Amino acid sequence: MTATLPQTPVETEHRRHTLADLYHERTHFQFIERSWRWALLSGTLILISLFAFTIKGLNLGIDFEGGTQWQFTVAKSSASAGDVRDAIASLGLGDAKVLIVGGNSVRVQSEDLSKVAQNKVTAALAKYGGIADQQVSVSNVGPTWGDKVSSKALSALIVFFFVIAGYLTVRFEWRMALAAIIAVVHDIIITVGVYAVTGFEVTPATVVAFLTILGFSLYDTVVVFDKVRDNTARLGTVRGDTYSSMVNRSLNQVLMRSINTSIVALLPVASLLFVGTYAFGGLALKDFALALFVGLLTGAYSSIFVATPILAYLKERQPRYRSLRERAAADLAKAAVVVPVPPVVAGEPADVPVDGEDLDPGDDVPAPAPAAAPTPAPAPARPSAPASASASSRNVSSGAPPSRGAANPRGRQQRGKKRR
Repeated sequence: MTATLPQTPVETEHRRHTLADLYHERTHFQFIERSWRWALLSGTLILISLFAFTIKGLNLGIDFEGGTQWQFTVAKSSASAGDVRDAIASLGLGDAKVLIVGGNSVRVQSEDLSKVAQNKVTAALAKYGGIADQQVSVSNVGPTWGDKVSSKALSALIVFFFVIAGYLTVRFEWRMALAAIIAVVHDIIITVGVYAVTGFEVTPATVVAFLTILGFSLYDTVVVFDKVRDNTARLGTVRGDTYSSMVNRSLNQVLMRSINTSIVALLPVASLLFVGTYAFGGLALKDFALALFVGLLTGAYSSIFVATPILAYLKERQPRYRSLRERAAADLAKAAVVVPVPPVVAGEPADVPVDGEDLDPGDDVPAPAPAAAPTPAPAPARPSAPASASASSRNVSSGAPPSRGAANPRGRQQRGKKRR
């Protein structure tokens, strides 16, 4: 007969989760155990982003390259980029950048032109759109303004990294600060890659949106790290627990909060992007909302699938948590060992208790009772003595002196006659 040690109480549930489990924070998703999947996904996205940025580059707006820009709304139902180029091709602007937003809003960008050439282009575009010349807005931008915006944004980004790293180091520790900074860099690279792949125009509003999404990405990461720090105090109280399993448990506990925060942040940005841009033709909103939308999505992803697995990887290298993992592995190996139960011996328990518990109390075989000693035969009965004899014998055996009256009743009668 064999018995198996009890399994270590770790998170091994593989049942399919429901929305109720997600809402009540009863999920057991294995984020850390499957971190290689998220690393593969993020690595692929980063490689695509870097490749697109190197080959295609960014579609920089007029604020960074300089030139002249025309913006108007056509009177007819919709506009076509090809028709707009045909309208100004005779003026030498067949290669101008044409952007159609919302179906009837048009933005045309070209190199810097003289005042006379600008008026000709304005008249051609007004004729195409069926509007007056005054309804076409014209703006001239020099490349130096865009360079200033870029340099200031880069300086702000560097200062931002130093300040955030210092705060997270004081608030938590340097490993959490490093994981958070890596997640922010991940978000920036992927957002830039989306602009490089799709060819969306990069404007100063896009740069401002880049700086805005960094705060949201860090906010969600700090929420997760705060829960991890709270659970670290109870680490080791569960048999077989490790730092990675504790981090995974923390992620499941704040998962619903992260989803709610991301949805609440994405809804107004989506309304700016799809309603404000495509319904009302707000071109300035499009540049800002598009970068925000992409950044918020990547920030919500990186706080769970990038920053936290990196933290678990760094912490598992510490001697304390490495020894904890080794002890947990030993417990798991011990739990999988089949221990033979010694044979039952008379007068001893049938099985060996483990950790103070009987392995199988139902299979205990009671030890045989010891042989009873032979009962002695009863002594033969003696003949009964007279009552007086038995009474005197009781008095003798009890140690009380015998009564004179009781022993000689005739003498007591004679003493009574003499007194009379």
